[in-house]
Amino acid sequence: MQKHYRRALEFSEYLETVQKNRELWHQVYERARVPEQALKELENSARNWHFLVLSEDWCSDAVNLVPVVACLASKASNLTLRVLPRDENLDIMDAHLTNGRSRSIPIVVLLDENFMEKGWWGPRPKPIQKWFMETGINMTSEERSVHTRRYYAKDKGETLISELLDLMGSIS
Repeated sequence: MQKHYRRALEFSEYLETVQKNRELWHQVYERARVPEQALKELENSARNWHFLVLSEDWCSDAVNLVPVVACLASKASNLTLRVLPRDENLDIMDAHLTNGRSRSIPIVVLLDENFMEKGWWGPRPKPIQKWFMETGINMTSEERSVHTRRYYAKDKGETLISELLDLMGSIS
């Protein structure tokens, strides 16, 4: 994984490659906030972490989530983040399929200080993923999009950050 991580883009570099939803990517990042308690919890960890994120600029979930993850990484002294395009890294994607079959993104791969994989998160926070699998899957793309946009606007990335911290905290 270290090779993948080293060739991946820093978030600021990734933002420069974004074509679709470019303005939204920038807006979400500029508005992202990390709760002070979450930052303290992360920095109290005795470990250094790396996030390797699989994303694509066209993905509505990625545009609402990856900038929040990048904000978290930018504020923590013991966390770094790099981004790879999913479609060019299917080997990693296929090792992290949603429900064992779907190439859904974003995917956040948690790496320790030695770049060993310790877990992964994705593609959505649990509440919206549950809704998606039970209800949203039967809606049109447009109807589903309205609901998910509302969820992300209301949640402001708090559930995502909490779930990532839970993942890191579960690693001994």
